[in-house]
Amino acid sequence: MTGMEKYLRCTEAIDCGTDSIKEKAAEVTRGLRTDREKALALFYFVRDEIKHNPYAPSQYLEEHRASLIMERGTGHCQHKSLVLAALSRAAGIPARLGYLDVRDHLLSYKFRKMVGGGNLLIQHGYAELYIDGRWVHVSPAYDLETCQKNGFVPVDFDGINDARDSRYNQEGKPHIELVKDHGQYEDFPWDEIVNYRMEFVKKIGREWTEYSDNVASHKVE
Repeated sequence: MTGMEKYLRCTEAIDCGTDSIKEKAAEVTRGLRTDREKALALFYFVRDEIKHNPYAPSQYLEEHRASLIMERGTGHCQHKSLVLAALSRAAGIPARLGYLDVRDHLLSYKFRKMVGGGNLLIQHGYAELYIDGRWVHVSPAYDLETCQKNGFVPVDFDGINDARDSRYNQEGKPHIELVKDHGQYEDFPWDEIVNYRMEFVKKIGREWTEYSDNVASHKVE
């Protein structure tokens, strides 16, 4: 499989051939002609209708299937990027996934405790869509309601320029700071994600079972 075909195929996580994904993609893009118009509609659907939930289940590969995330209606950055990629592929727009390590300077105390005490978020997920001959970065993580509640700057998308998470919040305070770019993937790199998480847990002096159980239960010690 070469060229753009690999960015249109269905996979276990990007299950763009599932009826619910195909039907939703058709519903959201009904009457729209260009890939740019369709990408805009799909982005705003995922950004605002799939609510941001940093505590959404993430221990197993099955919990990252786009159709199940869409049905649940909530998810974190990796989940929402998978939904956007699946819907885009179902609409005929090539899509791939990307991951960043970032510092979230506005991370809540509860979430900091859950991930080891710091503000480093590893493998922050986003999508890239192929529109008018070029790849465009789009981050659908934070819905408008979450942004308004927390003073975040909403990510807006015009179908042409990259739509990245803001470096600052609405008050001008630091928010998202890029630390490392892991690049892009044609499919959800589950094994790589788990291995990287395990390395991270080791670096912060935690046991993997302790860390994974804490994340699964949302327990704050």
